[in-house]
Amino acid sequence: MNSFKNVIERIKVLDSERKNLLLEIEELKKMADSKAKALENEVSNLREEVKSLRILLSSDQPEPEFEPKKKQFKK
Repeated sequence: MNSFKNVIERIKVLDSERKNLLLEIEELKKMADSKAKALENEVSNLREEVKSLRILLSSDQPEPEFEPKKKQFKK
């Protein structure tokens, strides 16, 4: 009988812990989603800034032409 009471108590404790863990998981998912959205916004803003700077720089000066350097091999 004592063993049966222990099992019932363990089940109650585990069930309670399970509920708490599920709530914590949901909260962490919300936090992760929020962080991902914030990073998406930041990346979008940085892309726009890069685009604007490229336009600004290309309107001031013609783009320099880069010629790849030829490697000289030793004989």
